[in-house]
Amino acid sequence: MDSPNPKKRKFGFTDRPPTETQDSTTTLSSDKTNENFKKEVLNDESSPDINRWTNAPYSSRYYRLLEDRKKLPAWTARRNFIKLVKRNQVLVLVGETGSGKTTQMTQFALEAGLSGMRPIAITQPRRVAAMSVATRVAEEMDVELGVTVGYSIRFEDKYCDKTLLKFMTDGMLLKEITTDRTLSNYGMVVLDEAHERTIATDVLFGLFKDLIKLRPDLKLVIMSATLEAKKFQEYFGGCDILRVPGSMHPVEIFYTVEPERDYFEASVRTVVNIHMAEPEGDILLFLTGEEEIENARKEIEAMLSRKNCKDPITILPLYSSLPPSQQQRVFQSVEGRKVVIATNIAETSITIDGIVYVIDPGFSKQKIYNPRGRIESLLVSPISKASAQQRAGRAGRTRPGKCFRLYTEAAFNKDLVAETYPEILRSNIASVVLSLKKMGIDDLVHFDFMDPPAPETMMRALEELNYLKALDDEGELTTTGSLMAEFPLEPQLSKVLVEANEHSAALELLIIVAMLSCGNVFLRPREAAREADLAKSQFSAPEGDHLTLLNAFNSYRSVPQSSARRYCQDNFLNPRSLSSAVNIYDQLHKIMAKHNLLAPAASSAPAISYNSAPAGLPGSRGAHRDINLERVRRALVTGFFQQVAYRSVRGHYLLVKDNQSVALHPSSTLQHSPQWVIYHEFIHTSKNYIRTVSDIKGEWLIEIAPHYFSTEDMPNGEVKSALVNLYRSRRS
Repeated sequence: MDSPNPKKRKFGFTDRPPTETQDSTTTLSSDKTNENFKKEVLNDESSPDINRWTNAPYSSRYYRLLEDRKKLPAWTARRNFIKLVKRNQVLVLVGETGSGKTTQMTQFALEAGLSGMRPIAITQPRRVAAMSVATRVAEEMDVELGVTVGYSIRFEDKYCDKTLLKFMTDGMLLKEITTDRTLSNYGMVVLDEAHERTIATDVLFGLFKDLIKLRPDLKLVIMSATLEAKKFQEYFGGCDILRVPGSMHPVEIFYTVEPERDYFEASVRTVVNIHMAEPEGDILLFLTGEEEIENARKEIEAMLSRKNCKDPITILPLYSSLPPSQQQRVFQSVEGRKVVIATNIAETSITIDGIVYVIDPGFSKQKIYNPRGRIESLLVSPISKASAQQRAGRAGRTRPGKCFRLYTEAAFNKDLVAETYPEILRSNIASVVLSLKKMGIDDLVHFDFMDPPAPETMMRALEELNYLKALDDEGELTTTGSLMAEFPLEPQLSKVLVEANEHSAALELLIIVAMLSCGNVFLRPREAAREADLAKSQFSAPEGDHLTLLNAFNSYRSVPQSSARRYCQDNFLNPRSLSSAVNIYDQLHKIMAKHNLLAPAASSAPAISYNSAPAGLPGSRGAHRDINLERVRRALVTGFFQQVAYRSVRGHYLLVKDNQSVALHPSSTLQHSPQWVIYHEFIHTSKNYIRTVSDIKGEWLIEIAPHYFSTEDMPNGEVKSALVNLYRSRRS
């Protein structure tokens, strides 16, 4: 590695010696003279020219990809992998980022018949990874995606009865196991990226600990990119560990001399400086979410334009709500330099070749839950040391690279925790509890969690489900709870859909739930904020944001498909989110129809569109509109009565139960300050906000959920006084 040169000084980084290259002594060897093994293993030199999965000759692309595969450390480890899986029911595989473990090991297992030629399920913590890995494996096997290789993610799948390698999110496998406790269709399960410790993965750990006793023929492989694998090994009774080294070049680490005041501005500046001053090589920038990523793309383009930079550059976003076609662009070659701006999905879940420069601001969005206040929110939080190391490793895949950390070395050493806390320790687990109850697992206190959630978190989850009438007072699953568990949604939303038909508003509520599940719909770029606000106002409903979402959906659907993208562009709507909402609506509609939750006329009738301004949107007015609006909002209360705020005499809002002061989010379309509101999200930034808010009547609360709005246990204050008055008015 060359010593740091003055060019690096202009970025404001101190120098650090390059990291050591991977010790070659840890590389696993294979005996390539074993002819029997050659016949078992995928695509060995002795394999015929006919693809066994399609009965057609292999394409030229197959042979080109085969040469790339042979260079991966995982290829060298295949003999050891097959031998250990045959010998053990459970195997932990530690594969460094870039080793090829995700794409190769499942192919080896399939070709060697380790699953008994039954399908193999492979879980990923993120939707993007499940789709992109499935696409890559299908290309390497020279098969059509959706046949031999497929995927299944929430509200979207691409597989058939012939699928043998099925990539899916861990949440989808958890959904499957609720209906088939023994996973009888599968011969092998691979839990990939297990080190990320999502809630679904942790629950699957506990379920598989019992399942492997019931299914001695089922093979389980747990793959991790970190040394936490030792913990996995102990949890599963001391099973074998196979270590596969990565293919790493040295990575030079740079830190800032002083802390950065604005990591976003520093990120944009660093991308521009690298592009204008550093040799060729692609750039990977980590940011925290879709809005930040899209804003950064525009800021980088604007800054390069101001500096009159003509060097070719392609800036590509990568986040979970991107459609598959756009996600795949990050893997394709471009003219000039490629800049990928990604969430932490790019830490370990996917590998992008050609990355030489990594920019790490040191933050990610993490779910945080306060069980006492029953408040869950996404907060921009510092990453862990383990995440920082994973990010740096992205720069050394194809040649020596550089990682620019936009924080000081002292901050790395003193402020960052060693590992990211498991999601189950910092999340609301009501959905998990509902799923476990659906499976008939009632003794949740003794469920074998690898890291048990706090008792208070468990009690709050049980209490929340009891309030929603998903569990009875004995903690048993009710008929309502059983129906709620059929939906891949948070309990509040599933309760709304279960109750929707009782309020004669099923289709409207289906649309609203789909819109709440599809990501950000309204775009508000910095350079056109005023125009975006004006465009949004044409969809605004005076009753609040839920009806505004309904208006936007119906307006989008009224436009011919050929004009939809242009319509979205003109009205600052997110076409990806709206397209996703349409798909989610269709999927939820099928679930409701299957369980007889729709009135006969609702199976094909279009939803009504409500608009408050003469902006050319289809809609109805007058008494008919008011009646239907009330039905929709009352139905929303059946799921969200635990997320209610009351307007104080001082003008701000107070959360019911704990009197916490909050403000309506600036993005809300509410055109007045109602006395009572329901909200979908609690957001903590510079202050506490509630987002996606609608006006409701206080009387609905004590009619729909008197069991929750008992004033006996409430602290004295304005909220309690208001509820007491509501009860008095009702009795009089």
